[in-house]
Amino acid sequence: MTAIQIFPAIDMRGGKCVRLFKGDYAQETIYGDSPFDMAKSFADAGATFIHMVDLDGAKDGERVHAKDVVRVAKELPLCVQIGGGIRTEEDVAFYLDQGVDRVIIGSLAIREPELVASFIEKYGAERIVIGLDAKDGMVATHGWLETSNQTAIEVGQYFASKGAKHFIFTDIATDGTLQGPNIEANEALARATGANIIVSGGMSSLADIQAVKEAAKSTTIAGVIIGKALYTGQFTLEEALKEVE
Repeated sequence: MTAIQIFPAIDMRGGKCVRLFKGDYAQETIYGDSPFDMAKSFADAGATFIHMVDLDGAKDGERVHAKDVVRVAKELPLCVQIGGGIRTEEDVAFYLDQGVDRVIIGSLAIREPELVASFIEKYGAERIVIGLDAKDGMVATHGWLETSNQTAIEVGQYFASKGAKHFIFTDIATDGTLQGPNIEANEALARATGANIIVSGGMSSLADIQAVKEAAKSTTIAGVIIGKALYTGQFTLEEALKEVE
């Protein structure tokens, strides 16, 4: 696989577009007052898919920014995937019924794996994405505030065996740092699962996109999420999209 998808990211907290440093809620930078306006700017720049995260929802365990997400899904020509605060089947059904293309399940996948496996069967593998956020290889949950005793590889293999086709892997140590992505960990997950892996965390330059693109040639790495690098002007979304044409 060589063509990779670019997912510009919108992390929402307190109604604003923010970025956290290594997932630390105390190290937050605000980059915009309107998630919708930010999403529209990405659509105008040529994005076809967008990655939205409800940080308040992830922390509180409920849908907090659902209105923002649904408005983007309904009013803009974007495919939307949403993560954060999805803890029940009701949450999953709500978003999918409101026009969101994919829901990302993280904490619930660790706490109730059999339930989440049933979602894959019921709603389809194209619509349920397993989010694996790892600290030193171990999966973190609840807005990265807790760490489980399972590795990303172990969790990935379980869900791949249940039919999961899409995983987002975030190396928390690199997220929001602009230090480059953990390519090796993503390659290992791709080899272990055979599923489509979306790289998340640390993207800092067009060279990083090239590195992901190169890794995709020999693995099932399928996409990359870009957040802080876009907000701080390391490169533009247009430039990023041109890299993967």
